[in-house]
Amino acid sequence: MDTRQLAAFCAVVERKSFSQAADRLGVTQPAVSLQIRSLEERLGQRLLDRSGRRVEPTEAGMRLYRGAQKLLALEEQLVEEVSAGAEGALTGRLEIGASTGPGGSVLPPLLCEFQDANPQTTIGLSVFDTQTVVDLVARRELELGVVGAARRQRSVVFEPFFRDEVVLACPPGHAFAGRTVSLEELRSEPLIVMQEGAGVRQVIEDELRKAGTRLRELEPKLELGLQESVRSAVRAGFGITFISRSAVEADLAAGTIAAARGVEGLEPAREISLVRAAGRSPTRLAEAFVAFARERLA
Repeated sequence: MDTRQLAAFCAVVERKSFSQAADRLGVTQPAVSLQIRSLEERLGQRLLDRSGRRVEPTEAGMRLYRGAQKLLALEEQLVEEVSAGAEGALTGRLEIGASTGPGGSVLPPLLCEFQDANPQTTIGLSVFDTQTVVDLVARRELELGVVGAARRQRSVVFEPFFRDEVVLACPPGHAFAGRTVSLEELRSEPLIVMQEGAGVRQVIEDELRKAGTRLRELEPKLELGLQESVRSAVRAGFGITFISRSAVEADLAAGTIAAARGVEGLEPAREISLVRAAGRSPTRLAEAFVAFARERLA
């Protein structure tokens, strides 16, 4: 079976659009349409429903999509192994996405050290909110994702990577610094939160729900994007925020940010996870980096 046709078909299913699939593959829209038409003629089945606003796979199309994902992943793995050799030097490019916690603190030195040890490789790290990373991995635009809390979905699989504590950060000299505070006390201070989709925000929302309250009941005063934004606001003295400890370790050591000992009723920590596309066989380069990172983080 022509893997170019399968790749075009999978791109249309994942993007739900012929034009967006063409952009992703770097070809024209008529070329994608021709590949799909040839595939449908060969199989004698209608694979895509084009009647709605978005292109959707038919029942036969979904069966083909699941099998095609496995076949394309195997092809990718075979090409890499043949070109590099099972025991040869690592080569190629690794595209990784990460949420702002691990992407801003833990991953950069790991990736630099790994690339330095494997000079024939190139590394690309993209930093987004958690849900965007998961979506990009599901669409196979990134090979690996490293994220905090995320709602599970069938198109990706999660693996534990390392554990990260979430702290209540505050300006130096703040009344909360170094002590345990109550939820009621939180309402009296300007609370800064990250945007929806951020892993830390989801952790806090889940913990508050267990404690019988909601984030909106704390009346957040500012919603400022992701971790670097809220970190800057706290350093400038504009409020308090929940944030990954790894994102503020340097500030805590330097005294430019302080942290509460804890919040009554909350135990905010999160499992940082690896994300892979379901059914995709990992490349040798990706497996080598994961093994390298686990050893360093142990």
